[in-house]
Amino acid sequence: MEKGENKGAVAYLLWVVTIFAIFVSVACIDDKCAACSAVAEELEIGLSNEKPRNHLDMRHRLDSKGQRRGKVIDYRVSELRVVELLDGLCEKMQDYTLKKLDSTRMEWVKVDDWDNLTIDKQEARAYSKDISSYCGRLLEETEDEFAELIRKGSVKVGDVSKVLCQDLSKHCSQTSGSHLAEDDEDDEGSERDL
Repeated sequence: MEKGENKGAVAYLLWVVTIFAIFVSVACIDDKCAACSAVAEELEIGLSNEKPRNHLDMRHRLDSKGQRRGKVIDYRVSELRVVELLDGLCEKMQDYTLKKLDSTRMEWVKVDDWDNLTIDKQEARAYSKDISSYCGRLLEETEDEFAELIRKGSVKVGDVSKVLCQDLSKHCSQTSGSHLAEDDEDDEGSERDL
């Protein structure tokens, strides 16, 4: 009986440690503005790589005279476009990690080849998981409003960071003429959790 109790205690302890590790990694995005900007950058890539698409023909029903009934929807304002832009976005963020610029500054960068990475790969992978988790929380918080803005045509290439990081999530303070916040303004916003 004692062995079973020990196994149960060990399993419970592992569960507690795992939950704690998840909460620690979720909260480890210090500069939410920089992380949001990296997510916006990946969305910009998706927007700029969009291929022109035909309208969606939803006229699949036939009336009593054999005429097709339904709507033709412009792809640019369709739910399909939103899904294609946002689906898999957070998995793509696993290609990003933090790169040290100098003793005080770090930047999110996209990794082209993990094998040629010169920094600690284990730490770099941990950062990639952090930003992927952050992306999930960011989309959970802003997806409905963001999707509506995409359908309305309000999100264009070059504006994603402003719309997502300033207007919707408020992770970047608005500055005159700039989409990114200054370092001292980031400190205020970094205390808020998603």
